[in-house]
Amino acid sequence: MVTRRTPLTEEQKKKMHSELRRDVAQRKASYRVKALGMFPHVCASCGRGFSGKRLKELTVHHKDHNHENNAPDGSNWELLCLYCHDHEHEKMLDSKYISGESSVKLEGSGLGNPFENL
Repeated sequence: MVTRRTPLTEEQKKKMHSELRRDVAQRKASYRVKALGMFPHVCASCGRGFSGKRLKELTVHHKDHNHENNAPDGSNWELLCLYCHDHEHEKMLDSKYISGESSVKLEGSGLGNPFENL
């Protein structure tokens, strides 16, 4: 069933446009947008190129695993495809496991080891 919406008032339109402009500005300032503007759209690990709709598969990896460390020159970032990014984090988990840490968690992600209490 389709319902009709009442037309927006001029004040509501102004508010909506203001919010949209703010959202666009925030997105432009994000480290992902900055990284995509700085680096070629190629995975730094496997070398695959990305463009168009597939660009969303290219992610920003923080080399030191600290998402708060966003240097303006991009020195802590590298562009990785979804698969290579996942592999980078798996390598980190493996190294922590091998070093003897029994409960491995990605700091700040809320993810943990589902087998840690077994």
